[in-house]
Amino acid sequence: MPELPEVETVVRGLRPCLEGRRLVRVEQRRADLRFPLPPKFANRLRGRVVRHVGRRAKYIVIYLDDGQVLLCHLGMSGRVLLVDRDAPPPGPHDHIILATDHGQEIRYNDSRRFGMMDLTDEVGLVGHPLLAHLGPEPLSNSFNGPELAKRLAGKRVSIKAALMDQRVVAGLGNIYVSESLYLAGLSPRRQAYTVQGGRAERLAAAIRDVLTRAIEAGGSSLRDYMQTDGELGYFQHAWAVYDRQGQACPDCDCAPSGGGIRRIVQSGRATYYCAARQR
Repeated sequence: MPELPEVETVVRGLRPCLEGRRLVRVEQRRADLRFPLPPKFANRLRGRVVRHVGRRAKYIVIYLDDGQVLLCHLGMSGRVLLVDRDAPPPGPHDHIILATDHGQEIRYNDSRRFGMMDLTDEVGLVGHPLLAHLGPEPLSNSFNGPELAKRLAGKRVSIKAALMDQRVVAGLGNIYVSESLYLAGLSPRRQAYTVQGGRAERLAAAIRDVLTRAIEAGGSSLRDYMQTDGELGYFQHAWAVYDRQGQACPDCDCAPSGGGIRRIVQSGRATYYCAARQR
């Protein structure tokens, strides 16, 4: 599933072609995605001007000129692609099409339909059921060591499980949790409540660093994810531990001495870490 860097990359690709543009044509080619689409979905979008394209956690948030807000989650296989007038006709999995007054189309493609779209307004956005429970944005000024320590205090679960909880930190997933814990030198098995003080400072800084570098690389390309222009992300080439079982990590000789990067399963998800470096 796309994580924060992949969604942020999509948002940055959408801004130049959507912000300030009018939606002159909206095609709703089915009644539902993961959930039913809102009543009169296409009619409510048609003719509106896009004021701003933003992000909250793993959600794309599109603000319209009449106060409506379009909320979109890519799910496991959703893609947002930009095409010009002379593009081939939509395919069977192009479920939503937004055409702008500039002549471009934004096609939402989702072969497994695990994504979703909803319409709300700016007043109801913060309290929307999908957003109300979310923790702080890890790239915001309010996210730091003390804030992270406060959210981890008393949590008797692994630090990996705690960071995967969107109520603790918004937008993190399996890849970037593994990479952040590696950079901070913390074992994914460590109990979350023990990450306080200097450990929390290191982890908050590592999360910010990993996410920033991943965004600069266009995210990580796994299975269905690609950028709005069809290009793949490249951060997977910089992974230190994720999906590198048995190999040496970048900062030590763990492979010859101890079998290299290890893979364990936590809460049904694969975790990769260096037992020599992460404590």
